[in-house]
Amino acid sequence: MPNDAPSPDLGRTVWSVLEPIHILVYFASEAQARYATIGLEHRAMAYFASRSAAMGAVGPGPVAAAFYNFNPEVVRSVIPHAWSLASPEDVLHARSEIAEQALRRSLGPETVDSAEMREAADLARSAALAAAGLVHGRPLFAAHAGLEWPEDPHLVLWHAATLLREFRGDGHIAALVSAGVSPMDALVTHAATGEIKASFLRKSRGWSDEEWDAGVRGAVERGLVTADSEGTVSLTDAGRTLRSDLESRTDELSVEPYAAIGRKGCERLAELVSPFSDTVRAENNLPVRQ
Repeated sequence: MPNDAPSPDLGRTVWSVLEPIHILVYFASEAQARYATIGLEHRAMAYFASRSAAMGAVGPGPVAAAFYNFNPEVVRSVIPHAWSLASPEDVLHARSEIAEQALRRSLGPETVDSAEMREAADLARSAALAAAGLVHGRPLFAAHAGLEWPEDPHLVLWHAATLLREFRGDGHIAALVSAGVSPMDALVTHAATGEIKASFLRKSRGWSDEEWDAGVRGAVERGLVTADSEGTVSLTDAGRTLRSDLESRTDELSVEPYAAIGRKGCERLAELVSPFSDTVRAENNLPVRQ
Protein backbone atom coordinates (compact mmCIF):
# COMPACT_ATOMS: atom_id res chain seq x y z
CA MET A 1 0.00 0.00 0.00
CA PRO A 2 1.47 3.41 -0.95
CA ASN A 3 2.40 5.67 1.95
CA ASP A 4 -0.44 8.12 1.19
CA ALA A 5 -3.08 5.47 0.51
CA PRO A 6 -5.90 5.55 3.06
CA SER A 7 -6.40 2.46 5.21
CA PRO A 8 -9.74 0.63 5.25
CA ASP A 9 -10.25 1.96 8.78
CA LEU A 10 -9.81 5.54 7.57
CA GLY A 11 -12.24 4.94 4.70
CA ARG A 12 -14.77 3.72 7.27
CA THR A 13 -14.23 6.87 9.32
CA VAL A 14 -14.93 9.08 6.31
CA TRP A 15 -18.08 7.10 5.47
CA SER A 16 -19.39 7.40 9.03
CA VAL A 17 -18.81 11.16 9.00
CA LEU A 18 -20.57 11.56 5.64
CA GLU A 19 -23.50 9.29 6.52
CA PRO A 20 -25.70 11.92 8.23
CA ILE A 21 -25.41 14.15 5.15
CA HIS A 22 -26.77 11.32 3.03
CA ILE A 23 -29.56 9.97 5.26
CA LEU A 24 -30.94 13.44 5.96
CA VAL A 25 -33.30 13.08 2.98
CA TYR A 26 -35.05 10.15 4.68
CA PHE A 27 -35.56 11.77 8.10
CA ALA A 28 -35.80 15.54 7.55
CA SER A 29 -39.08 17.24 8.40
CA GLU A 30 -39.32 18.43 4.80
CA ALA A 31 -39.27 14.91 3.35
CA GLN A 32 -42.75 13.48 3.83
CA ALA A 33 -44.55 16.73 3.06
CA ARG A 34 -42.64 17.16 -0.21
CA TYR A 35 -43.18 13.56 -1.32
CA ALA A 36 -46.88 13.91 -0.54
CA THR A 37 -47.11 16.69 -3.13
CA ILE A 38 -46.28 14.14 -5.85
CA GLY A 39 -48.62 11.48 -4.49
CA LEU A 40 -46.26 9.50 -2.26
CA GLU A 41 -48.18 10.01 0.97
CA HIS A 42 -47.01 6.91 2.83
CA ARG A 43 -43.56 6.93 4.43
CA ALA A 44 -42.63 3.45 3.19
CA MET A 45 -43.64 4.32 -0.35
CA ALA A 46 -41.60 7.53 -0.25
CA TYR A 47 -38.54 5.70 1.08
CA PHE A 48 -38.51 2.82 -1.38
CA ALA A 49 -39.36 5.05 -4.32
CA SER A 50 -36.87 7.79 -3.47
CA ARG A 51 -33.94 5.44 -2.90
CA SER A 52 -34.64 3.25 -5.94
CA ALA A 53 -35.73 5.98 -8.39
CA ALA A 54 -32.23 6.22 -9.85
CA MET A 55 -32.76 2.70 -11.24
CA GLY A 56 -35.91 3.79 -13.09
CA ALA A 57 -39.41 2.36 -12.70
CA VAL A 58 -38.21 -1.09 -11.69
CA GLY A 59 -40.39 -3.72 -10.05
CA PRO A 60 -40.34 -4.91 -6.44
CA GLY A 61 -37.92 -7.76 -7.11
CA PRO A 62 -34.89 -5.62 -8.00
CA VAL A 63 -35.72 -3.13 -5.22
CA ALA A 64 -35.92 -5.83 -2.55
CA ALA A 65 -32.74 -7.44 -3.87
CA ALA A 66 -30.82 -4.16 -3.85
CA PHE A 67 -32.03 -3.18 -0.36
CA TYR A 68 -31.36 -6.73 0.95
CA ASN A 69 -32.70 -6.81 4.51
CA PHE A 70 -36.09 -5.15 4.00
CA ASN A 71 -39.19 -7.34 4.02
CA PRO A 72 -39.97 -8.09 0.33
CA GLU A 73 -43.70 -8.08 1.12
CA VAL A 74 -43.47 -4.45 2.26
CA VAL A 75 -41.62 -3.57 -0.94
CA ARG A 76 -44.32 -5.28 -3.01
CA SER A 77 -47.00 -3.31 -1.16
CA VAL A 78 -45.68 0.00 -2.52
CA ILE A 79 -43.63 -0.85 -5.65
CA PRO A 80 -44.60 -0.58 -8.51
CA HIS A 81 -47.73 1.31 -7.36
CA ALA A 82 -45.49 4.29 -6.53
CA TRP A 83 -44.60 4.64 -10.21
CA SER A 84 -48.27 5.04 -11.12
CA LEU A 85 -48.36 8.09 -8.84
CA ALA A 86 -45.02 9.72 -9.62
CA SER A 87 -42.33 9.10 -12.22
CA PRO A 88 -38.79 8.32 -11.11
CA GLU A 89 -37.78 11.72 -12.53
CA ASP A 90 -40.36 13.47 -10.34
CA VAL A 91 -39.17 11.54 -7.30
CA LEU A 92 -35.52 12.39 -7.91
CA HIS A 93 -36.40 16.07 -8.34
CA ALA A 94 -38.31 16.06 -5.05
CA ARG A 95 -35.42 14.30 -3.32
CA SER A 96 -32.96 16.97 -4.47
CA GLU A 97 -35.29 19.70 -3.27
CA ILE A 98 -35.52 18.03 0.14
CA ALA A 99 -31.72 17.90 0.37
CA GLU A 100 -31.48 21.57 -0.56
CA GLN A 101 -34.10 22.72 1.92
CA ALA A 102 -33.05 20.47 4.80
CA LEU A 103 -29.32 21.19 4.54
CA ARG A 104 -29.89 24.93 4.26
CA ARG A 105 -32.25 24.89 7.24
CA SER A 106 -30.00 22.70 9.39
CA LEU A 107 -26.64 24.27 8.62
CA GLY A 108 -27.66 27.87 7.91
CA PRO A 109 -26.65 30.08 4.97
CA GLU A 110 -23.20 30.98 6.32
CA THR A 111 -22.12 27.33 6.55
CA VAL A 112 -23.78 26.34 3.26
CA ASP A 113 -21.93 29.14 1.44
CA SER A 114 -18.62 28.76 3.31
CA ALA A 115 -15.15 28.00 1.98
CA GLU A 116 -15.13 24.89 4.18
CA MET A 117 -18.24 23.59 2.44
CA ARG A 118 -16.67 24.14 -0.98
CA GLU A 119 -13.47 22.37 0.07
CA ALA A 120 -15.39 19.42 1.54
CA ALA A 121 -17.53 19.16 -1.59
CA ASP A 122 -14.47 19.10 -3.85
CA LEU A 123 -12.79 16.36 -1.82
CA ALA A 124 -15.92 14.21 -1.57
CA ARG A 125 -16.64 14.62 -5.27
CA SER A 126 -13.12 13.47 -6.19
CA ALA A 127 -13.59 10.27 -4.20
CA ALA A 128 -17.08 9.69 -5.60
CA LEU A 129 -15.89 10.21 -9.18
CA ALA A 130 -13.18 7.61 -8.58
CA ALA A 131 -15.87 5.22 -7.35
CA ALA A 132 -17.80 5.80 -10.58
CA GLY A 133 -15.09 3.87 -12.41
CA LEU A 134 -15.75 0.83 -10.20
CA VAL A 135 -19.43 0.11 -10.88
CA HIS A 136 -19.14 -3.62 -11.61
CA GLY A 137 -21.28 -5.68 -9.23
CA ARG A 138 -22.73 -2.56 -7.56
CA PRO A 139 -26.16 -1.98 -9.15
CA LEU A 140 -27.65 0.54 -6.72
CA PHE A 141 -24.47 2.58 -6.71
CA ALA A 142 -24.19 2.42 -10.50
CA ALA A 143 -27.72 3.80 -10.86
CA HIS A 144 -26.91 6.79 -8.65
CA ALA A 145 -23.55 7.29 -10.35
CA GLY A 146 -25.43 7.81 -13.62
CA LEU A 147 -27.32 10.85 -12.30
CA GLU A 148 -26.23 14.39 -13.11
CA TRP A 149 -24.17 16.21 -10.52
CA PRO A 150 -25.75 19.24 -8.83
CA GLU A 151 -23.93 22.57 -8.93
CA ASP A 152 -24.21 24.05 -5.43
CA PRO A 153 -21.41 22.84 -3.11
CA HIS A 154 -23.70 21.64 -0.32
CA LEU A 155 -25.65 19.53 -2.83
CA VAL A 156 -22.41 18.28 -4.35
CA LEU A 157 -21.42 17.12 -0.86
CA TRP A 158 -24.81 15.45 -0.38
CA HIS A 159 -24.66 13.70 -3.76
CA ALA A 160 -21.09 12.54 -3.17
CA ALA A 161 -22.07 11.25 0.28
CA THR A 162 -24.94 9.35 -1.33
CA LEU A 163 -22.68 7.80 -3.95
CA LEU A 164 -20.04 6.74 -1.44
CA ARG A 165 -22.72 5.36 0.87
CA GLU A 166 -24.35 3.26 -1.86
CA PHE A 167 -20.91 2.11 -3.06
CA ARG A 168 -20.23 0.83 0.44
CA GLY A 169 -23.73 -0.60 0.75
CA ASP A 170 -23.40 -2.71 -2.39
CA GLY A 171 -20.03 -3.95 -1.16
CA HIS A 172 -21.54 -4.85 2.20
CA ILE A 173 -24.25 -6.90 0.51
CA ALA A 174 -21.58 -8.72 -1.49
CA ALA A 175 -19.80 -9.54 1.77
CA LEU A 176 -23.04 -10.78 3.35
CA VAL A 177 -23.89 -13.01 0.40
CA SER A 178 -20.35 -14.38 0.23
CA ALA A 179 -20.48 -15.25 3.94
CA GLY A 180 -23.90 -16.89 3.62
CA VAL A 181 -25.56 -14.38 5.96
CA SER A 182 -29.30 -14.06 5.39
CA PRO A 183 -31.10 -10.73 5.58
CA MET A 184 -32.62 -11.62 8.96
CA ASP A 185 -29.30 -12.90 10.33
CA ALA A 186 -27.77 -9.58 9.35
CA LEU A 187 -30.46 -7.64 11.20
CA VAL A 188 -30.54 -9.79 14.33
CA THR A 189 -26.77 -9.80 14.74
CA HIS A 190 -26.73 -6.04 14.15
CA ALA A 191 -29.26 -5.61 16.95
CA ALA A 192 -27.14 -7.87 19.13
CA THR A 193 -24.19 -5.48 18.87
CA GLY A 194 -26.14 -2.91 20.89
CA GLU A 195 -25.37 -0.21 18.32
CA ILE A 196 -29.01 0.30 17.41
CA LYS A 197 -32.32 -0.80 18.90
CA ALA A 198 -33.87 -4.02 17.66
CA SER A 199 -37.27 -2.31 17.57
CA PHE A 200 -35.96 0.30 15.13
CA LEU A 201 -34.41 -2.32 12.86
CA ARG A 202 -37.54 -4.47 12.87
CA LYS A 203 -39.98 -1.64 12.21
CA SER A 204 -37.86 0.24 9.71
CA ARG A 205 -37.26 -2.94 7.69
CA GLY A 206 -40.94 -3.91 7.77
CA TRP A 207 -40.82 -7.22 9.68
CA SER A 208 -43.61 -8.34 12.01
CA ASP A 209 -43.01 -9.40 15.62
CA GLU A 210 -43.56 -13.02 14.61
CA GLU A 211 -41.09 -12.79 11.72
CA TRP A 212 -38.52 -11.12 13.95
CA ASP A 213 -38.92 -13.77 16.65
CA ALA A 214 -38.44 -16.48 14.03
CA GLY A 215 -35.29 -14.71 12.86
CA VAL A 216 -33.98 -14.59 16.42
CA ARG A 217 -34.64 -18.31 16.87
CA GLY A 218 -32.78 -19.04 13.65
CA ALA A 219 -29.78 -16.97 14.71
CA VAL A 220 -29.77 -18.71 18.10
CA GLU A 221 -29.85 -22.12 16.41
CA ARG A 222 -26.89 -21.11 14.26
CA GLY A 223 -24.95 -20.08 17.35
CA LEU A 224 -24.70 -16.42 16.37
CA VAL A 225 -26.65 -14.91 19.29
CA THR A 226 -28.19 -15.72 22.62
CA ALA A 227 -31.62 -14.43 23.64
CA ASP A 228 -33.00 -13.89 27.15
CA SER A 229 -36.58 -14.32 28.29
CA GLU A 230 -37.38 -10.74 27.23
CA GLY A 231 -36.11 -11.37 23.70
CA THR A 232 -32.98 -9.23 24.09
CA VAL A 233 -30.21 -10.67 21.91
CA SER A 234 -26.47 -10.70 22.53
CA LEU A 235 -23.67 -11.83 20.26
CA THR A 236 -21.90 -15.10 20.91
CA ASP A 237 -18.18 -15.40 20.20
CA ALA A 238 -19.07 -16.86 16.81
CA GLY A 239 -21.47 -14.00 16.10
CA ARG A 240 -18.91 -11.43 17.20
CA THR A 241 -16.30 -12.96 14.91
CA LEU A 242 -18.76 -13.02 12.03
CA ARG A 243 -19.68 -9.36 12.49
CA SER A 244 -16.04 -8.34 12.77
CA ASP A 245 -15.08 -10.25 9.63
CA LEU A 246 -18.02 -8.76 7.71
CA GLU A 247 -17.17 -5.20 8.72
CA SER A 248 -13.50 -5.70 7.86
CA ARG A 249 -14.39 -7.15 4.46
CA THR A 250 -16.82 -4.28 3.82
CA ASP A 251 -14.10 -1.77 4.72
CA GLU A 252 -11.71 -3.46 2.31
CA LEU A 253 -14.28 -3.43 -0.49
CA SER A 254 -15.10 0.24 0.09
CA VAL A 255 -11.73 1.95 0.48
CA GLU A 256 -10.51 2.10 -3.14
CA PRO A 257 -12.28 5.35 -4.17
CA TYR A 258 -10.65 7.24 -1.28
CA ALA A 259 -7.22 6.66 -2.83
CA ALA A 260 -8.15 9.50 -5.20
CA ILE A 261 -7.74 11.99 -2.34
CA GLY A 262 -5.16 10.07 -0.32
CA ARG A 263 -4.77 9.73 3.41
CA LYS A 264 -4.37 13.45 4.03
CA GLY A 265 -7.40 14.25 1.87
CA CYS A 266 -9.48 11.74 3.82
CA GLU A 267 -8.37 13.18 7.14
CA ARG A 268 -9.16 16.69 5.93
CA LEU A 269 -12.57 15.63 4.58
CA ALA A 270 -13.50 14.04 7.90
CA GLU A 271 -12.31 17.15 9.75
CA LEU A 272 -14.37 19.45 7.53
CA VAL A 273 -17.57 17.42 7.51
CA SER A 274 -17.68 16.39 11.19
CA PRO A 275 -19.22 19.67 12.42
CA PHE A 276 -21.71 19.64 9.52
CA SER A 277 -22.78 16.10 10.38
CA ASP A 278 -23.03 16.79 14.11
CA THR A 279 -25.34 19.72 13.41
CA VAL A 280 -27.45 17.80 10.88
CA ARG A 281 -27.82 14.84 13.26
CA ALA A 282 -28.85 17.05 16.18
CA GLU A 283 -31.26 19.19 14.15
CA ASN A 284 -33.04 16.25 12.54
CA ASN A 285 -33.03 13.57 15.24
CA LEU A 286 -31.16 11.09 13.07
CA PRO A 287 -30.51 7.56 14.37
CA VAL A 288 -27.07 7.26 15.98
CA ARG A 289 -24.83 4.24 16.20
CA GLN A 290 -23.93 3.75 19.86
